[in-house]
Parts: sequence; structure tokens; C-alpha cells
Amino acid sequence: MSTTGDGTRAVRAGLPEPEQYEPTLPGPVFAAHFHLSGEPVGPYTYGRETNPTWTHLERAIGELEAPGEQVGTTVFASGMAAVSAVLLSRTRMGDVVVLPDDGYQALPLVREQLEAYGVEVRTAPTGGNAQLELLAGAKLLWIETPSNPGLDVCDVRALVEAAHAAGALVAVDNTLATPLGQRPLELGADFSVASDTKGMTGHGDILLGHVTCRDPELTAGVRRWRKVVGAIPGPMEAWLAHRSLATLQLRIDRQCTTALALAEALSGRTDVAALRYPGLPGDASYPTAVRQMRRFGSVVSFVLADEATAERFLAGLRLVDDATSFGGLRSTAERRARWGGDAVPEGFIRFSVGAEDPEDLLADVARALDEAAR
Repeated sequence: MSTTGDGTRAVRAGLPEPEQYEPTLPGPVFAAHFHLSGEPVGPYTYGRETNPTWTHLERAIGELEAPGEQVGTTVFASGMAAVSAVLLSRTRMGDVVVLPDDGYQALPLVREQLEAYGVEVRTAPTGGNAQLELLAGAKLLWIETPSNPGLDVCDVRALVEAAHAAGALVAVDNTLATPLGQRPLELGADFSVASDTKGMTGHGDILLGHVTCRDPELTAGVRRWRKVVGAIPGPMEAWLAHRSLATLQLRIDRQCTTALALAEALSGRTDVAALRYPGLPGDASYPTAVRQMRRFGSVVSFVLADEATAERFLAGLRLVDDATSFGGLRSTAERRARWGGDAVPEGFIRFSVGAEDPEDLLADVARALDEAAR
């Protein structure tokens, strides 16, 4: 389906060939083992290694990540399981890894583990392609763009070219953009990684992650890691994720359109500072984002005067849940500094736009901001 639109691809991705009297998307297969006589050479042998429900989902994600190409996707029990599979399976004592210092909050925990294994970890901000300066001798470059929660964007093509020239593999955390917003493999990356808990599945009811690679050897290494550590998704979660992909384009388009409208509305307010949204023409990341992104995501970030103002704003919202995830159908927002792991001001708000009517959502935000400022 390389020539079809995103919506058509999302609706049809990973479905098996039609079979009379069978469902279009087969139900989840719950099995710890399979009938297996003779040599274990079949596609399904033991439940920790393979499952038909995973197969359908992995094919679907692969079709979204790289339409018309042969790629390998491996699904995991969570986004962090997918992240760890790449970073911990590809490095050894004495290797050098380059990470962003403004990425997902749990990434420092992986850094600690890498350093405990004798891996040298170098860090730099996402903005300004600062990681370019740290690539000498590196084994792996990890990119997160747009970054979470700061929404900085780096030039993936430039970083990939420099990293490959230095002999390093490149992994891109594409959680915030999703494959509908950005295709890391198309930009030259070796690994496209995501927490599918967020925008990919979009309902806030499952944990899941994936890694997609063009190189079969890289895929084999990732799958071996999954087998060794057992970080496998449940069949029900995998089936729910596949079902959710059918609405991906509908959800993402609505969310991105409303996110831009929200950013534009916030840009005119004097009580909002440090507004960030990569799709806003005045944003510092816009020139880079517009070259490599097809949609700009559902997340808008901004800073209110202080902790108390931010808490009043969140408490005043009626259509927005105070929750720590993003990418879902229901809008969420949080004062990110409450976790203590991000270098953000106390009044920093990460706002994830859902699928509510834009007029209702914008009115709710405006009212809550007005009340919070009193």
C-alpha cells in the first residue's frame, strides 16, 4: 500500500488476506505453547518468542513506518522495554553512546544502567543539533525529536549522516510524532522506536512499544533481546493496539489541527510564556520541523507564572484530565515539574490535545487561564 493515503493505510495495515467466514482482524491468540511435532522450525513455537496476534500488529506498524518497504518490527510490553532493547542490546563495556539530555524522563535511568555496565554516555541538548559535537568514537546515537517535554527539534538527516560517517548507528524516539508525523527510517535512521502507549494507540488504556528496522540483522538482535528478557506484550494488548491503528489518521489529524489552533490562541496571551509547538511558524524549531515532519503532533508546552498559578489552571479545566501521558483522544495536561526529573520551571505545562471539539477545548483553556490569573 505504498501509494495509498495515510488513512487508507492505517485502516488496512496488517490485515490478513480475506478468508470466507473469518473476521477481517482475527481475535487475540492466547497461547503459551503451540502444537509442535518434529523440528521446531514453524512460525509459532513458544509464547515468549512469537504469537500470531503480534505478527499482524508488527506488519501493520511496519507498513506505517515504511510504506512499500520490507522492514522488521518488534513489539514490546512498553515503550521503555523498546527503548531498553535498543540501548542495552547494542552496547558493550567500553562503547560510547550519545543521548539527549532533555529527553524522556526515564532516559536517565537507562543512562545509569549503561554506565553501570561500563558504557560511556555523552549527553547534549536536542536543539541546535548539539549532539553532533559528541559523535567521535560513538557506537550509537539516540535522538528524540520533538523532545519531550520541551518540544525541541533536531535535523535528523544531518545527525544521521554525521553519525554514520563516525561509525555509529542511529535510533530515533518517534513517540511524539508517530509515523504519520515523521518517518525516521526515511530520514536515514537505523531504528525507529516509540512508546505506542501514547499517540499510536491513542486511548490511554494499554502499555506497548515497538522498534522498527530496515536491516534484518538489527531486527534479529532486537528480537533476541525481547526473547532473553521476556518483555513481551499480552495478546489482548496487541490486538487492542492493532484495532486502534485503524483510527490513527483520524485522531492525529484532529489533534494536530487543534494543537495548532491552541498554540495560536496561547501566543496572544500575556500570561503565557515560553510557548512551544513545532508547527507554529514563529516557533524556534519550525524551520527544521517543516523540512522533516508531515504533522507536528498533539503536544503544546508553555509556562505559567509559578506553581500556584499552574495548579489553579489545571484545577480549573473541565475538559482536560490532569494526567501524565499524552497522545490520547481525551486531552490531558500536567505541571511537569511535579515529577522532579525535567529541567523545566515550576509553572511548566505539558498539554496534550485530544479529539474534543476545538471550540470547546479552546474555550475551556481560555476560561481556566483567566480564572488562574485572578
